[in-house]
Amino acid sequence: MDKLLDLLKSAAPALATAVVGPLGGAAMNAIADKLGVMPTPEAITSAIQANPEAAARLREIDCREFEAEQKAVTERWQADMGSDSWLSKNIRPLTLIYLLSAYLIMALLDGLGFHIAEAYVTLLGQWGMLVMAAYFGGRTAEKITSTMKGSK
Repeated sequence: MDKLLDLLKSAAPALATAVVGPLGGAAMNAIADKLGVMPTPEAITSAIQANPEAAARLREIDCREFEAEQKAVTERWQADMGSDSWLSKNIRPLTLIYLLSAYLIMALLDGLGFHIAEAYVTLLGQWGMLVMAAYFGGRTAEKITSTMKGSK
């Protein structure tokens, strides 16, 4: 399995993430179906190693999946902005503000001598990175995509 993950990381990083994620079985089945082999790590690894075009096919799947994911996020955000609900329009910035405020409060309390468990600090930091990446990185990806489409 490690060999397969190494191959997927170089050819199709999103698929590598999907294989180790909660829907790993479905991802393995999709990859095996695309390559025409049994859905086992050994069969998929052998198919990729034996055929250089297999990596190109996986990159194609990876790109299509990324585009579909970005489109779904964009559509969801557009639906939120078109809603009459104040909360749906402001949930992302409010979440970011909450996480940053909670992190600041924990830092201040820790500086004053209160013990904050490392697990909470780590979890809050990971949430913050996730929200910032989605909020700022997702918007940047949308702008780049729309700019590229506009120039064609």
